[in-house]
Amino acid sequence: MAYKVLSLSDKEYEAIYSSTLKERFADVDFILGCGDLTYAYQEYVVSMLDVPLYYVRGNHSHMIEHTSSGPKTRPHGGADIHRRVVKSHGLIIAGVEGSLRYRRGPFQYSQFEMWKHVFGITPALVMNRIFSGRYLDIFISHAPPWGIHDESDLPHQGIKAFRWLLDTFQPRYHFHGHIHVYRQYTQTITQYKATTVINTYGYKETLLEDLG
Repeated sequence: MAYKVLSLSDKEYEAIYSSTLKERFADVDFILGCGDLTYAYQEYVVSMLDVPLYYVRGNHSHMIEHTSSGPKTRPHGGADIHRRVVKSHGLIIAGVEGSLRYRRGPFQYSQFEMWKHVFGITPALVMNRIFSGRYLDIFISHAPPWGIHDESDLPHQGIKAFRWLLDTFQPRYHFHGHIHVYRQYTQTITQYKATTVINTYGYKETLLEDLG
């Protein structure tokens, strides 16, 4: 089967935060949030498209956002899938939040802590293989995997545990954010073995084929 997904991260666009959103993305099946977006922004997209949102937080996310309507601790209508494995539209989706720790603040972790996050979802992935015939369809994260789309400075280095996850569980897609795209020819889509790795900086509409 084929599904259309709208993935978001890092930068909020007027093209998304507009009254034309529903017309432009009317055929989207679900939304993936890859971090560093306000809860209000993600909530708006969910309310306009009326489809499921699965998200993780980024290193610039806040535990609480103070808005005119009061404090928000999450986007209403969205599901935080940090260290969780969920099923939607017959697809298996898992996520891990944050980036490498480079200063004090929430949603930043060492490489060792990222290994613990990945190992935390490993039993569920193995059970998926037993009962569904496959481990994982879509993995979402804020940071990129080690050696794919990442950069040399500590805040933007990739996660070694994510690279292992791709090698071991072979999801069809890995959506991430965190790496800002300033040049037109920056590579944002890479085929790594069985997995299509997508840097979804800003937003991307992607047709997921032959899944489920």
